[in-house]
Amino acid sequence: MKVAPITKGGQISVPAAVRKRWGTRRVLIDDQGDHLVVKPLPDDPIEAVAGIFAGRGRHTVDELRAIGREEERRIEERRSRGR
Repeated sequence: MKVAPITKGGQISVPAAVRKRWGTRRVLIDDQGDHLVVKPLPDDPIEAVAGIFAGRGRHTVDELRAIGREEERRIEERRSRGR
């Protein structure tokens, strides 16, 4: 467990070892009411979902991009409901 101070501007720093372990530069912060959940987000959502469809037929790059955009929309929607 790591302690990260919050700046006056509302920023926190994710330790370098944690960023390296997860291989990401973006995180999702989910307000659960009594605690926060910080989840790593892939830098390239297309690459992250590409293996999900193995054996289920072929998808075009445009289809994979649409799937990635839809996932990001759902994440944003869940985040906005918590406000």
